[in-house]
Amino acid sequence: MKRVLVTGAAGFVGRPAVAALVARGFEVHAIGRTAPEGAHAFHAADLLDPSQRRAAVQKAGASHLLHLAWVTTPGRYWQAPENLDWTAASLDLVRMFREAGGTRTVVAGTCAEYDWTEIVSLASSGTRKEGRDGLVVGAKSGSEGEEARRFGDDGAAEALSPHVGRGDAAANLRNGRLSEAAPCNPATLYGGAKDGLRRVLHAYAASAELSLAWGRLFYLYGPDETPGRLVGDAARALLAGQRLATSEGRQRRDFLHVTDAGAAFAALLDSAVEGPVNIGSGHAVPVREILAAMGALTGRPDLIDFGARPLPPTEPACIEADIRRLADEVGFSPRYGLEQGLAETVADWRAGLSTAASVP
Repeated sequence: MKRVLVTGAAGFVGRPAVAALVARGFEVHAIGRTAPEGAHAFHAADLLDPSQRRAAVQKAGASHLLHLAWVTTPGRYWQAPENLDWTAASLDLVRMFREAGGTRTVVAGTCAEYDWTEIVSLASSGTRKEGRDGLVVGAKSGSEGEEARRFGDDGAAEALSPHVGRGDAAANLRNGRLSEAAPCNPATLYGGAKDGLRRVLHAYAASAELSLAWGRLFYLYGPDETPGRLVGDAARALLAGQRLATSEGRQRRDFLHVTDAGAAFAALLDSAVEGPVNIGSGHAVPVREILAAMGALTGRPDLIDFGARPLPPTEPACIEADIRRLADEVGFSPRYGLEQGLAETVADWRAGLSTAASVP
């Protein structure tokens, strides 16, 4: 049985990743402050403490490492100084893992590593109709929850597949469709820390004969979102009968159900694919349509206030993952369509809020 050490195993992505790894036959060892459900073993440790980190890595004796842990406080993590702490800890973690005999590592990156300044802005994209069939669930209008860039969860062209086309790369970039070959020029400390970590780990892996892949997350949604994320905030507000202030919601974003994100990381770890791999749905949709669906599913579209929040004129009109590497090389395709995923997410929030209200 393959043994994997998972950081962030009790987190938003970590929980479904653990379940997917177990389903693939991995013996899952979790490391962190909180024990996740479903892991075979738990090693309590503060990952920012070098001695605790080393002791847990050596005790686990894993052949694989899935590193998901990072500072993720919504609204703060973009510029949090703790990004530097996690960069240093992550470099040391991977080195410790390799020196303990580990052979395969996957680290979570982010679409915020890419250069968004080359993407056509929302202001210059006009009012052309954007969207795709089959999303809006019986609703005629909707809205978003906050500026699109706040809701991430979250490089160069090393080890790219021949399937990743380059001839139309400039046009794809302007239209917001990002392949792994797209240039990286992060605008935030969070994106810069992730991009810098990837570059150093890429060089280290080559010299240490370590198999390394980098999973770049786009936008996520699903049950148990922490406050500050688009879908969870919308579900809580609408189900509670509260007004939801939002922008016009014309920006298109690539949202992936968190269960699919966890399963994608498990599939990537279980493969031999190296280098950056986008983890998204491959289909960007207007944030307005997502919230329209939320309004319909909660029965409260009247509570959504479009245009109540401004967006900067430089806001990218579209951020969409090119997932050809994920599909063609890793062999993974998302299971959840957005309509099904939102319906199940709202149902989960409804049940959770009902249970909480009934507790004395």
